[in-house]
Amino acid sequence: MIDLDLIGIGTGNPDHLTRQAEAAMNAADLILLPRKGDAKSDLIDLRRTLCATALTQPVRIVEFDLPVRAATGEYLTAVGDWHEAIAATWAAQIAEHLPQGGRLALLVWGDPSLYDSTLRVAERLRADGKALRVRVIPGITSLQALTAAHAIPLNTLGAPVVITTGRRLREHGWPEAADSVAVMLDGDCCFTTQAQEGVAIWWGAYLGMPHEALIAGSLADVAEEIVERRAALRAEHGWIMDIYLLRRTALP
Repeated sequence: MIDLDLIGIGTGNPDHLTRQAEAAMNAADLILLPRKGDAKSDLIDLRRTLCATALTQPVRIVEFDLPVRAATGEYLTAVGDWHEAIAATWAAQIAEHLPQGGRLALLVWGDPSLYDSTLRVAERLRADGKALRVRVIPGITSLQALTAAHAIPLNTLGAPVVITTGRRLREHGWPEAADSVAVMLDGDCCFTTQAQEGVAIWWGAYLGMPHEALIAGSLADVAEEIVERRAALRAEHGWIMDIYLLRRTALP
């Protein structure tokens, strides 16, 4: 039997780790750290730093190469194939490093519940007949880190919020009945496809990290600034993780 702990680790700041997360890391027999290629080498460096910070006793750490998602073809099909490949990679690592079972920990950016597919990959292992018990240790999400960094509430008084992706914002427009729209996984700055008058934006990248970047203002005034800043940061670091909140209200 494998006990799989999916541990939310926030956005890279060691201070985002909860005491529950630290306890789960120290209770593991094995922690798997995925490598995502040279362009994102500091992502695994951050995971290594978190382990060095949180671990107070010897825990085996193994790094592995994460499969790459196909860049062509239908999106959901490509994602499904990618998840299947990740599940197969996990299974191979488990067979090699925990052949008799034990407690495995995976460190998940933000929280495993919010636009992260680790839980879905774990379900694929179960579907393949693996004896697996899953426990989730919640973490600080990028959305929480964004609103905290800008010192704003997520919603207006009594109003709904929609959390969506850049792709859906581009293809379907502003969600109905939402005053506020939180947008994740937007590599194309899809806020530029929306009507900009009367809309405010709060944008953040590398939240909680030393090189955190924040821009806020009227979308009409700062959209181009965000596009340019985002491109420059991605060129400098080789990768970027960002998120933003759009709101159909005037700025304070």
